[in-house]
Amino acid sequence: MVPARALRTQALALPRAARHVGVMTAPKAPHSSAHKHAATAEPRALTHPEIRAIVLGIMLTMFLGALDQTIVATALPTIGRHFGNLDDLAWVVTAYLLTATASTPLYGKLSDIYGRRVVMLTAIAIFIVGSVACALAPSMPALVVSRGLQGLGGGGLMALAQTIIADIVSPRERGRYQGYIGAVFATSSVGGPVLGGFLTEHLDWSLIFWINLPLGLVALGMTSNVLKLVPFHRRQHRLDAIGALLMMAAAVALLLALSWGGRRYDWISAEIGALLLASVVLWGLFAWRLASAAEPFLPLSVLGNPVVRSAALAGACNMGVLVGMTIFVPLYFEMLLHLSASQSGLALIPMMGATVVFSTLTGRAMMHMARYKWMALTGLSVAIVALMPLAIWPGTLPIVAVLLLMTLVGAGIGTVFPISTVCLQNAVSRSQMGIATGAANFFRALFSSLVVAVLGAIVLGGLGGVAGMSVDMLARAASAHELSFAFRFVFLACGLVLAFGMCFLIALEEKPLKGPTPPSGGATAPSAPATPIPAA
Repeated sequence: MVPARALRTQALALPRAARHVGVMTAPKAPHSSAHKHAATAEPRALTHPEIRAIVLGIMLTMFLGALDQTIVATALPTIGRHFGNLDDLAWVVTAYLLTATASTPLYGKLSDIYGRRVVMLTAIAIFIVGSVACALAPSMPALVVSRGLQGLGGGGLMALAQTIIADIVSPRERGRYQGYIGAVFATSSVGGPVLGGFLTEHLDWSLIFWINLPLGLVALGMTSNVLKLVPFHRRQHRLDAIGALLMMAAAVALLLALSWGGRRYDWISAEIGALLLASVVLWGLFAWRLASAAEPFLPLSVLGNPVVRSAALAGACNMGVLVGMTIFVPLYFEMLLHLSASQSGLALIPMMGATVVFSTLTGRAMMHMARYKWMALTGLSVAIVALMPLAIWPGTLPIVAVLLLMTLVGAGIGTVFPISTVCLQNAVSRSQMGIATGAANFFRALFSSLVVAVLGAIVLGGLGGVAGMSVDMLARAASAHELSFAFRFVFLACGLVLAFGMCFLIALEEKPLKGPTPPSGGATAPSAPATPIPAA
């Protein structure tokens, strides 16, 4: 979502009359006829303290996945010098991106089949093993392979966390917890590069991977306990392995084209054309598999749901802009506004902080509104309008005005995330919650890569660069006029992508959110308490 970053949020304690919220946990299976009546009694609801414990427990796993996408950036030059290999340095980032993005929907499907707890613990374990392998890598190829392994684990952390929140909290009340996710992204976006730079400069680059070992072990311990509270109703499903492989292969081919285009090869070249053609063919085969398989990897009922489609695309547009601005705005700060690298990182805080604050406020406001979509439409309108002065006068605005406009952009983007996520999860059945959330995160990551590639091509073309040239080095050698010309189109492109997101949001059907009506609907205690079934 580099997506997608920095302020702390608090969980809002429910009134005493509404302490029982969320999804009902199932009673234990009866062992005799005397227990039949107890088995059919209404199960106990999770209390707010229990929900908060689960959410706080999975926040560390979310932080692991989000931090690892940003902490590596500042260490890359040092890693390249250490191994004496600067040519393959981009693969340290690309390998993680490929495996994490491609495996995200697979985790969602597996969690629908085997339960959230066992799949989440598996993802954390793979991530820890990959991190240790990265720290011990003896060569650049070994580091790239290890980063791919690490991405296989990291791909499930964020999607599973959002799915678990959907399991334990009704859609009407779910928005308040989206602020936790935003806070994790904000902290990792701003703190990751700073921490990575400090560890690399003053200690050793391998510590950016070693730090995941204690954090990962703590995450394993915390989530292993709290996820036992998460209800899991085992259902018979088949894993469509062929469909999963086709989808992952199509995504890898597309991501390779986006990663190499304009950097290693010209956009109009045989190599990029072959990758794009391969991706189109694989996506076609994947579509055929969806139509022919008895139980396809992505159920047609999910893909054909107009609410899911509109919500996923609206969220993908906003995540793409947020990630793209996180990558290119620091360069804008340094080259055109003449800030230092550390000052550029600090200058991102208002935008990322506004994203978190307004994501949290919007999520909480959704609980009390029947017409909730207007908040995101208003926010996107403000964000698009705020981008226009940046596009018209990219190099002449004072820093205070730039920070104010960036704050408005972040605030507008923040209003969309809880609405798109909650609406998507509200529109699918519980048995499809994992795959729907995983697919939404998959398309967010894929679209973020597309937006980053487009913005990179705009900067490269605006500065007169050619394939194989570093955007960063090219920008440092460019004149102020050339930089202003390039970043004018960067901000225009961001505004255009947000406009597409607004169109998808307008098309989104505003369905009533499932769950108790505030303040006390569904909050009464059950007539016969039941013990939750531990998640598999």
